[in-house]
This record gives sequence, structure tokens and C-alpha cells, in this order.
Amino acid sequence: MGHIGDRMTEETASEKMEEEEIVIDVDEPEPTIEDLPGVGPATAEKLREAGFEDLLAIAVMSPPELSEQAELGEAVSAKIIAGAKKLANIGGFVSGAALLDKRKRVKKLTSGASSLDELLGGGFETQSIVEVFGEFGSGKTQIGHQLAVNSLLSESQGGLDGEIVYIDTEDTFRPERIAQMAEAVGIDPEEALDRIHVARAYNSAHQILLVDEIKRMAKNIDVKLIIVDSLTSHFRAEYIGRGMLATRQQKLNRHMKELKQVADVQNAIVLVTNQVMSKPDAMWGDPTRAIGGHIVAHASTFRLYLRKSKGGRRIARLIDSPNLPEGEAVFTVTSEGLRD
Repeated sequence: MGHIGDRMTEETASEKMEEEEIVIDVDEPEPTIEDLPGVGPATAEKLREAGFEDLLAIAVMSPPELSEQAELGEAVSAKIIAGAKKLANIGGFVSGAALLDKRKRVKKLTSGASSLDELLGGGFETQSIVEVFGEFGSGKTQIGHQLAVNSLLSESQGGLDGEIVYIDTEDTFRPERIAQMAEAVGIDPEEALDRIHVARAYNSAHQILLVDEIKRMAKNIDVKLIIVDSLTSHFRAEYIGRGMLATRQQKLNRHMKELKQVADVQNAIVLVTNQVMSKPDAMWGDPTRAIGGHIVAHASTFRLYLRKSKGGRRIARLIDSPNLPEGEAVFTVTSEGLRD
């Protein structure tokens, strides 16, 4: 009888909890892993080490998967997942008004060229992944360097006043170029280089692991821009042939999702550069296509295709955007950086 009474009390308590959960206080801080039932500091550390930073990531797991990845008991994992589903409001639809409110947090970063900013509706947006693709020498790395410098500017100057993380896969980062561009916008070159954190990724597995490192760094510094230059080079070199294509695309997909998660949590911009390949069977138009196929295309919020033009000019074409029309912008790359 005692058990039935206990169960009824538990059910009544959980019903009350569910009723209370409908009232959402907007000013209340977002629940974290520590708020889950039965999660103390040691378990929270285990979950974070296994790569579970937010409640939604836990809520969508199955108990055996969570148990294996975080090295926890299956019963404990089931309890944690149940708690995460409640706290993460997993089935919850939100109103358009709430989403509009979230959009108000979006900030814009200037590129230094007003034509390019105009094409992007006022600049590069936070909470988004921007893919910049084009042939060798089309200016992809230059855009990365320029945005890194501009992110250091105050918001009133079109910057984000934050720190930058640069994942370099092809040894293209040049501190001398950063110093040049920083001087041009009135920032002390040494201070600029101090706030840009560069990691060389030696293979695709290392590249993926560096995103976890960014999450750890973001607890102590205000990361506002993440640059991956280039996104696909290691994947392309390591997963060769049709037989490896599915594995490559799955890994790329997961990598992009984790980058997007950091962009949302940090209210930051993720800029990925991408190479192109020639598509000889294209009957009309430009035969170049970005590497990574639909996976990279769908995961990117904005896609910019760069190509060279006469007299050192570059043409940026906005290929894809959730709310902006396709269009083109012309800019130049000078010793001082990107200019109209």
C-alpha cells in the first residue's frame, strides 16, 4: 500500500511539475546540465567530457547510447534523459513572437566593404554559418582575416567586440596580414593578435575535436567569430572514392551541426571557407561547384561564391540565404584589407 501511495504522490508531483512548467519566465536563466535530477558535479563533468554541453543533446539520446558515451549506468542514464526531456522543453513549439525576440539578439559584423555588407543585409550575421567558396586566390582567406580583425572593433564601429578562434587546416593564417589590417582600422596589431586564437588542424579528426576545445574556451572568453579555413580539405584528402563518400558526409554533417550549436550558444558567427571542383558535365553556366555537396550547402545559413574579376577586383555572389535575394557585390582586396 505504501508503494501505491508513494507512486501516487510521485505522479501527482510530476503532474504538478508539468503544470508549473507551462509558465515560462523569459528572464529566468536557461536550465543547465547541473539542473538535471541526480546530476552532481562529477556526473556533470562526465557528461561534458563526452561532449554533452546542452540539455537537448542529452534529451535526444537513448539510455544505452548515453550510458556508453558518458560511462554512466543505464538506469542513471534513463533518469537523466527523462529529466533533460522535461527541462529542454523538447516537444515545445515556440511562438513566432518568441523567435522574433531571439532574432533581436542577432548582431551584424561589417566586412569593411559597404557593397558586401549591403549584399548581406547589413553585414555578416551572428547565430549563422557563412560558407565562402571559390577558386584558389579568389579572396576566401582574405575575408577570414578581415572579419577576424573587424570582430575586435566595438559594436558602434560595426564590430562584435569579442575574441576570435581560427581553425587553420592549410597553413593559410598570416599574422603579418592581421597586423596590416588592424593598423588600417586603428587597432594595435599586438592587441589584435592576442585576441585571435589560432589552432592548426592536422587531420579531420583533430579538426572535429577542436570544436570541443572552442566550447571549453568559450567558458572563459567571449568567442564571437569562429573561422574554419578550409572546412573540407582534410575530409576530401582522407575520404577518397565513392565507397567513403557516405562516411565523409556523415562526419562533415556532424561537424557542421556542432559549429552551428556554438554559433547559437555564443551568439557568434561561424565562417567556413570551401574549395571548388569543376563539374565538366554542366551544360550551361559556371561549371564550378562547392565541395561537400548538399550537406555543406544545407548546413550553411548564407553561401557566398567568390570569383576574380579585372583589375584585382572580386565578385561575391550570394547563392543562398534564408531571407535575402540573390545578388552580387564587387569589392577589392588592398594592402589595408577589403574595400569597395
